[in-house]
Amino acid sequence: MKRKIKIQIPEPNESITGIIQYPKAPKAMLLLAHGAGAGMEHTFMESMASLFEQKNIGTLRFNFLYKEKGGKRPDRPKVAHQAINAAFKRALSYATKFNVQIYVGGKSFGGRMTSQLLSEGGLKESKGIIFFGFPLHAPGKPSMDRADHLSGIRKKMLFHQGTRDALADIKMVQEVTSKLKKAKLNIVEGADHGFKTLKSSNISHESVLEEIVNVSSQFIR
Repeated sequence: MKRKIKIQIPEPNESITGIIQYPKAPKAMLLLAHGAGAGMEHTFMESMASLFEQKNIGTLRFNFLYKEKGGKRPDRPKVAHQAINAAFKRALSYATKFNVQIYVGGKSFGGRMTSQLLSEGGLKESKGIIFFGFPLHAPGKPSMDRADHLSGIRKKMLFHQGTRDALADIKMVQEVTSKLKKAKLNIVEGADHGFKTLKSSNISHESVLEEIVNVSSQFIR
């Protein structure tokens, strides 16, 4: 089942669009937030939702408010958090309906914003978070400051990170995750921030995404 839904954000009084997608009898639900440069209908988000459905995991993806309005500049954290909270409540209603656990996660910006909420004690019903490329630093400016809040998360964490990711030096990611007791790191060899590989690697983008979903499914179960 796949359909678009409207999600109301109480504060501010705005609405965003979401896409709920799940198999006949889902075994879990995953809230999936998009990255800064692309909305919920980007090919990466579409592929993830379909692959998770094949693994009997339902997803709810949604647009952040700036993307809903056609903007390019990502929302401030407070505004992004409000959208995530509203979308999470809708995803939770489906998880309750099917009597399954709920997980959260996102691509780059979406994962980072979601993790900030978790570190503040939000999204309490979630069982864990999955990062599809954590944006540890700006391109060419290695730093670990953006990871400071991760130590405050009490849920289990799964990081998918490519070795060619310009927004996350892999050695720094390894250092960050090694200090987090509930974190698991899945290193995707040769993949960039969008999990694309060089043609010379003979590794297709599709196979990389399948690997990511396989590992994620095991993490969820």
